Amino acid sequence: MAEAIQIKAKLGHVRISPRKVRLVVDLVRNLEAEAALVQLKFNKKEAAQPLLRLLNSALANAKNNFSLEKEALFIDKIFVNAGPTLKRWLPRAMGRATQLRKRTCQVELILGQKEGVAVKAEKKKTNEPEIARDKLKEEKPAEAITSADEQKSEHPQKEKRPHGASGSAKYRNFSRQPAVTSDKKVFRRKSI
Repeated sequence: MAEAIQIKAKLGHVRISPRKVRLVVDLVRNLEAEAALVQLKFNKKEAAQPLLRLLNSALANAKNNFSLEKEALFIDKIFVNAGPTLKRWLPRAMGRATQLRKRTCQVELILGQKEGVAVKAEKKKTNEPEIARDKLKEEKPAEAITSADEQKSEHPQKEKRPHGASGSAKYRNFSRQPAVTSDKKVFRRKSI
């Protein structure tokens, strides 16, 4: 029985406290690689960006070292450890000072391979010149190209309205255009 392939990537000295990073790590633990990428990409927390870079690095390791695609991977283990703490001082009243602890963390990510997914074979490079491959592609006849251009010119594009200026938005009070009403009195400062 062959051992399961594990792809590792480490991230050290992240200037965010481990407690804050663990909140984001808990969201992606045991997810598939693609789902974790989406989760990190759209997460608003500051810790999501370094973790996204770490996951991309691990996926690149898998592709280059083991010829695995991201569809075949999931986050097997991910953990956050405390790194060195920077100590700074803040002046306080009556000559005192308080210590500030600027915490750092270290993240380790281990990707695992899904069961039943085969390793993709590497593509063989061909010695054919690029010109020969281009000739193999189907070319459109000249008549089809001109008819497509004529169809585009028949339907001119509508002008784009600014955000919130649609016809239905006026009735919902979301329009940026001023409403036209003559019933209300408007305050105007008298100019001298």
